[in-house]
Amino acid sequence: MSTPHAPKHVRAGSADSELVRTPSGVLVPAVIDPFHRALHRVAPSGLIGQTTQTPGMKRLEAISGKTVGAHHLWMGQTHVPASTASANHHHGASETAIYVVSGNPAFVFLDVDGDEPVETRIEAGPGDYIFVPPYVPHREENPDPDTEAVVVIARTSQEAIVVNLDGLDWSGVDLSDS
Repeated sequence: MSTPHAPKHVRAGSADSELVRTPSGVLVPAVIDPFHRALHRVAPSGLIGQTTQTPGMKRLEAISGKTVGAHHLWMGQTHVPASTASANHHHGASETAIYVVSGNPAFVFLDVDGDEPVETRIEAGPGDYIFVPPYVPHREENPDPDTEAVVVIARTSQEAIVVNLDGLDWSGVDLSDS
């Protein structure tokens, strides 16, 4: 006879999905391990600085496989010092969302859909969101001579994929990189 606090495998529902009883007595799907049944807080002191870096920027990892066991998401901060620019790069097959916390960063890419390719700058400020599609060559710049720009980045991969490039054109993009 099992006690109410011992894990117990139970079949329930018409789909015969397997459930397990937690120590508190709650039934949850057996495929969900204890680590993934709870929310996880990552305080600023818990950010990890050992990420793939683009020269000219500092990335701090917050939500990832390393920090919270994420499988499909990476999220962190990027600090772009005053009067600096990142190297040209792309993020492989990962979609990237950027939220500007402070400063006025610019995001530069090569618009190739007109008659001629045109280097295009998107000027951003606090509260703005930027979407970077997979494989798009780009760079981040902080033209402000005095103020660091801070952005929050989320990607559809738990890894901080960064493929540095010589230029903004697509000639250095290898779709098998990621």
